[in-house]
Amino acid sequence: MKKQDPIVKPSHYERYKIEPINFIMLNDLSFWVGNIVKYVVRAGYKEGVDEVTDLLKARRYIDMRLNQLEGKNPNELRD
Repeated sequence: MKKQDPIVKPSHYERYKIEPINFIMLNDLSFWVGNIVKYVVRAGYKEGVDEVTDLLKARRYIDMRLNQLEGKNPNELRD
C-alpha cells in the first residue's frame, strides 16, 4: 500500500474527480478566485483545520477583492 503523499495528492482533495489546483489552472482563474475555490472545497476536510477557518479564509479573499474594486487598500478590514 502506498503512503499518502500530502504534497502531491493531499487527502482533503481526493474526494473530487479533479483536484482544485488542476481546475484552477485549466481554467486560468486569477489568484484570488483560485484561493476562494481552494478554501471552499477543502472546508471541513483538511486535517487540523476546522471548516469555519477555511470559510473565513475564503471570505477574506472576497473582502480583499471587494476592497480592490472599491479603490481601497485590499488589506483593509471590512465591517
